[in-house]
Amino acid sequence: MKCMVVAMALVLGGCVSVSELEQSHETLDVISGKTPREYADCVKAQLADSRDPLTEEARGDGLRLIVPQKLTAGAGPAALVDIAKRGSGSSIKLHERLNNFPMRLGDVRTAATKCISGD
Repeated sequence: MKCMVVAMALVLGGCVSVSELEQSHETLDVISGKTPREYADCVKAQLADSRDPLTEEARGDGLRLIVPQKLTAGAGPAALVDIAKRGSGSSIKLHERLNNFPMRLGDVRTAATKCISGD
């Protein structure tokens, strides 16, 4: 059963580019008291055991994390985490591949949520 779910995700998902993910609806749009650097470091630490290293890009006063796919290396990003400076904290937007697929992997959203206020 698990193999069937993985196969369906790969077939339905296809390759998605960063620009296509930017155009997708956010699956998380929140504010954190952490600075962009603190939040990015937290997300990277949360995903260190389950994903290849994330790509980090500076964007104005904030950062963008490009999360690689977990099951198919080199098939485009699985998610984008845009972190913008907002006062003494951050505004966070998460764009996920397969954002309307109910059985998608949840590690990225879980990490993004845990890092809002916790460690």
